[in-house]
Amino acid sequence: MTTYTIELDGEVLKVGFGEPAQNNQIVRDAARRLEEMTATGELKGGPLLKINGPASLPVACVLVHKVAHLYGAIGVFDPKLGKYVISVTHNPAYKLGDLVD
Repeated sequence: MTTYTIELDGEVLKVGFGEPAQNNQIVRDAARRLEEMTATGELKGGPLLKINGPASLPVACVLVHKVAHLYGAIGVFDPKLGKYVISVTHNPAYKLGDLVD
């Protein structure tokens, strides 16, 4: 088992904690999984990627850094709003702070 789980479900990257560990190990495991997903073509890129699930701040930084070059925009789920908040965008169809379902 790993310290951090990452699975792609359509345009949603589902993330979550696995076995207990410190952030220094979790960020390495998250980066390794994203690199594996990119190498196998599972993460192909596109106009929008939505990220949903728990992440510490160091893990969130790794997640976004690794996928921001592949996708035009990144939306992160906000449970209080019940929507994804566009947090990174290079796609003119999405503005920073836009809310998407």
